[in-house]
Amino acid sequence: MEKIIKLVSEKAGISEEQAQTAVTTVAGFLKDRMPAPLAAQVDKYLSGENGEEGGLGDTLGGIGGMFGK
Repeated sequence: MEKIIKLVSEKAGISEEQAQTAVTTVAGFLKDRMPAPLAAQVDKYLSGENGEEGGLGDTLGGIGGMFGK
């Protein structure tokens, strides 16, 4: 999650504390609206359990059809 926080901080021009709040807020919003197995993948990705390869990106790519993409 640290890499995402740093990226948001740099791109938005906000402190890392503010970026952490933003990232956790968005992650919570998404997890509340996803099926439980996908929400668990968000947690795994943010905690670093899935590493940088695959993980959430592959999971989300596979569910694009759910949202008409």
